[in-house]
Amino acid sequence: MFTESYKRNRKGSSNAIILHLDGDKKYAKRALNYYNNLNLKAIVENIQEKNQSNEITLLLETYRPNILVITGHDKMYKKGQDLYKIENYKNSKYFMEVVKKAREWEKSEEKLIIFAGACESFYEALMIAGANFASSPARIMIEYRDPLIIASKIAMENERKNITMKDLKPYLRSNYNGIGGKCAKGQKKDWQ
Repeated sequence: MFTESYKRNRKGSSNAIILHLDGDKKYAKRALNYYNNLNLKAIVENIQEKNQSNEITLLLETYRPNILVITGHDKMYKKGQDLYKIENYKNSKYFMEVVKKAREWEKSEEKLIIFAGACESFYEALMIAGANFASSPARIMIEYRDPLIIASKIAMENERKNITMKDLKPYLRSNYNGIGGKCAKGQKKDWQ
């Protein structure tokens, strides 16, 4: 559902549309409130992690976002062992499927910016699948707001600016151990 902020877009504001899938109802509600408080265009859907890949193509077609956030819960089954086996993670395989389907829908990492993952997620697999940013390089618990901060900073930054992890670091509570990534172009247009 479009938030009220979608209707209040004004000259010089972000034209970004954020689509956020979250496997946890409580965090989905918090995410919607966060985006609303920043007056950003956001659609937040509470969809169980294992079902997100079944829904993603229709949601992308319906809302045509330029920022996609895929979150929920994750964990390693054998903490600190077999870091590079997808079977050792509760939901990373589902997040990875969503990223792959989203990249099939939009191959350009500048036209669709993707954040994927949750606490203890398989960071490398999510990045290889096509995410711009992901969690969790050190397989740690992450602050639930960090994915929201990344999405909102990209949405509100000028389109001429490339946003890197160095730019985001001062705002992230999980730091580089919890969040990693490449870069993304800002989504705020300079309209005349």
